[in-house]
Amino acid sequence: MKMTNLYAPTLREVPAEAEVPSHQLMFRAGMIRKAAGGVYSYLPLAWRTLRKIEQIVREEMDAKGGQEIAMPIVQPAEIWQQTGRWDVYGDEMFRLKDRHQRDFCLGPTHEEMVTTLVKQDVRSYRQLPLLVYQIQNKYRDEIRPRFGLMRGREFIMKDLYSFDRDTDGLEISYKKMYDAYSQIFSRCGLEFRPVEADPGAIGGSGTHEFMVIADSGEAAIAYCDGCDFAANVEKAELLSLTSVAEAEKPLEKVATPGQKTINAVAEYLSLSADRLIKSLAFVTEKGPILALVRGDHEVNEIKLANLLNVLQLEMAGEKEIQSLFHSEPGYIGPVGLSNVTIVADASVMNMVNAVCGANAADQHLTNVMPLRDIKPAHVADIRLIREGDPCPRCGAPVKTARGIEVGQVFKLHTKYSQALDATYLDENGQERLMVMGCYGVGVSRTMAAAIEQHHDADGIIWPASIAPYQVVIVPINTKDESQMTMAEQIYRELSAAGVEVVLDDREERSGVKFKDADLIGYPLRITVGPKALKENSVELKVRRTKESLLLPLDGYVEGVIRLLASL
Repeated sequence: MKMTNLYAPTLREVPAEAEVPSHQLMFRAGMIRKAAGGVYSYLPLAWRTLRKIEQIVREEMDAKGGQEIAMPIVQPAEIWQQTGRWDVYGDEMFRLKDRHQRDFCLGPTHEEMVTTLVKQDVRSYRQLPLLVYQIQNKYRDEIRPRFGLMRGREFIMKDLYSFDRDTDGLEISYKKMYDAYSQIFSRCGLEFRPVEADPGAIGGSGTHEFMVIADSGEAAIAYCDGCDFAANVEKAELLSLTSVAEAEKPLEKVATPGQKTINAVAEYLSLSADRLIKSLAFVTEKGPILALVRGDHEVNEIKLANLLNVLQLEMAGEKEIQSLFHSEPGYIGPVGLSNVTIVADASVMNMVNAVCGANAADQHLTNVMPLRDIKPAHVADIRLIREGDPCPRCGAPVKTARGIEVGQVFKLHTKYSQALDATYLDENGQERLMVMGCYGVGVSRTMAAAIEQHHDADGIIWPASIAPYQVVIVPINTKDESQMTMAEQIYRELSAAGVEVVLDDREERSGVKFKDADLIGYPLRITVGPKALKENSVELKVRRTKESLLLPLDGYVEGVIRLLASL
């Protein structure tokens, strides 16, 4: 490709709305342009990278026995109503009506559709296991689309669905996809971690997210260097913590005028935050909830909602607190309550002579013995993990990092086959439910995540496997006939060898060309100038390491190919 023909309008300024590096750099490198909030056009450079990621995905899916199909983006409401997700998905779902006023949606995912499809044709155990996948656009009406391709309303995704006879078969399919995903992200040149996660609106039980490690990641993950534990902080299961043994003291009410926060109360009473009980009131469709954690801990709302099996979990407002507790925010507590469901973190029940709100303004209770004074309906792990907590597997201190979710694998079991009556006949002619799994890769998000992980102040640093082009040739002076002759020769020879190469034949200053080359992120740059001509050599610069090399003109093609293989 000649640069004078390439549709890659680079920019020098960073767009005001672009908050993260991938968004900024894709705009500046002429890869994407905004059509609407969370909706983008892909220009040639981006599209080439997307196609490479898709090809890697296809090869790994096919290697595990996956078969590619294409399902409708427009889906009828009836199948979503059968599984109960028409309402669960809420406002994130793009909904529309046809001219006959029938309800449809733009597919945010395809569990209902694929189950409806497969049940029409698969009737015997001999047809299972079955793995089918597609790569297509998905649509989710994000309340706040942001970060460019990281959280958009239209995005490209690969989704594979497995259908098995039983849970043993599901385990095999799940392991296949887990291994395939590890291969996909390794081939894309990404540093990643598979972490235990919450299934969310997809449902089922047992799931891992594949997280690309990046400072700009929206998700927090916890991991242990002492073992293989890694989990999304929303999922990470925690050991209960013990407290220092003390003699039991009688309950006492103390005045704490104007002290409404954990830190303020702790300082006022000259105590550390871990001696206080934090009481948080929530409203759910099943009634009010009071969640208890230690003062130095935070409530994990995902764990809490899953424990109570509620879909709606919202912090109680001031009026609700006054009605339920006859108190005000900052002074609520669990002692003596009977009209609210109390859920206590396991570590709370180990506390001794603790402090909590007294359900009266400017009042707290001291010497609270949870086993004596609190009557929880549930005692469970409901707190967020934090750096330094003991690993739930080996006890070593855990570490935390930010991550970008680029893939997730789910064990659905019979959640959808039961709702949609997807059955098969076993060896004995008995009708049984198909056991399912689903497995997604965010293709467009993977491209953005690669940039988040691989960039510097000058621009993108593409792994060679997914770079839009592998090499750029930059003649210093396009008006110098000898330079252009050499540049054209290198361009032809590399192209003939299967190397994806761009010749920057623009009549621009060399500095402008070098800046664009770094911005776009070609793995290798070949400079053709007086030095190359004089020494009859090829002058290379490696984008990732900034290393400069001289290769003899005789045999340089093999050297370029070897270099690319290492990048």
